[in-house]
Amino acid sequence: MPSLEFLLTSAVVVVTPGAGVLFTVSTGLSQGRLASAYASLGCTLGILPHMAATALGLAAVMHAGAPAFQLLKLAGVLYLLFLAWMTWRDRSAFAAAAPGTPPQSPLRLVVKAVLVNALNPKLTLFFFAFLPQFMDPANPAPMRQFAVLSAVFMLMTLAVFVAYGALADAFRQRVLASRRTQDALRRGFSAAFALMAAKLALSGR
Repeated sequence: MPSLEFLLTSAVVVVTPGAGVLFTVSTGLSQGRLASAYASLGCTLGILPHMAATALGLAAVMHAGAPAFQLLKLAGVLYLLFLAWMTWRDRSAFAAAAPGTPPQSPLRLVVKAVLVNALNPKLTLFFFAFLPQFMDPANPAPMRQFAVLSAVFMLMTLAVFVAYGALADAFRQRVLASRRTQDALRRGFSAAFALMAAKLALSGR
């Protein structure tokens, strides 16, 4: 069973706002609770590639400074900049949908959210440096232990992100009632995506 220390540390990491939280909250504000739940699911699934990379030892290669890290980081930066640009130019992002307007496809939301986390190389290094600290070296089944800890982390991520989305949805009606608030949110989220792109671009390994 995961230790209390692992649960508390994971909770701090998950609750700390990042690109995934930003995407989930913006989705909740613009499209409602159900859409933010799909975004939460996508962000959680976006952790799987990093788990696989860690389990296969690719994280060790990236940690050593392989070009793979730089390529993944570049892809992440470009994707965050793309989200910043799309949010900035979409003046209807936080506006009430016109009657009869079809909601955004759940699959599209999930895919976009998966990319937000899958293209973040810091998650691979996080798994590489974080999880081993809570693994028992004497455990006869280390991969099973790794899988359990990873699954717990993913479940915590899903629960926290769903909560973030629900909170965003709770403020949605206030947002929809004010065009000025909609414009401020659109610019604010666009700037936040751009700042995260810059932070990722300037970060070291």
